[in-house]
Amino acid sequence: MTLDLAVRRAQLYAFQAGVFLYPRHNWLDLLPEAEAISCALDIALQPLHVRSGTLTELQAEYRRLFGASGSLCYETEYGLPHEFRQSQELADLAGFYRAFGFRTGGIVRERPDHLAVELEFLYLLSLKEALAIQDGNQERVFICQEAQRNFLRDHLGRWIGCFAKALERAASGNAPSTLQGLYPAMAHWVEAFVEMEVKRLGVILENKSPCEVAPTPFPEDFSCQACPALEEV
Repeated sequence: MTLDLAVRRAQLYAFQAGVFLYPRHNWLDLLPEAEAISCALDIALQPLHVRSGTLTELQAEYRRLFGASGSLCYETEYGLPHEFRQSQELADLAGFYRAFGFRTGGIVRERPDHLAVELEFLYLLSLKEALAIQDGNQERVFICQEAQRNFLRDHLGRWIGCFAKALERAASGNAPSTLQGLYPAMAHWVEAFVEMEVKRLGVILENKSPCEVAPTPFPEDFSCQACPALEEV
């Protein structure tokens, strides 16, 4: 692993994390630079029919696909047997983050199993790996690589393919828009990047077919009555 490769991987993880949060800035302006990094890593982005768009259009497309809850973006919505297992997975994610000083919160608050959060954590690990390479600290390099290997095996690598396919289905079921196909293309791009990382690190995944994945069930006492969004209806 070279310093340049570690830095490029970190840059790509950081950009992709921003793509799957509600847009506060127009990340389409940065897409050509991200594509150049992707090409340098030998990862092809699917051809896009849309090369430009306003922030308003980008926000509208995000709402169109992900809705108010954005539940497609959460790992533990993909086929856990019950809500208790969901809590266990969230605790496992929190353990990964705590071990490397990664804290969620700040201006953008998301659950630890959100796609953007998992991508940002891998950005942090890749950046720490780059710093360790720069310092010639092989022990820290190994620790960072092992953490990436375990995280991809236990978390992101297991569900990113299901996410990409679910997003593609959701997009095809909606009315056409000016940015039609943008987010599914981004999802498959992330999927290709993760597949490259999995292969590079020698990770063995236990993948599920999308047809085998059912949404994680709600608790029996679940209710929407306390949701603040009801006040807007």
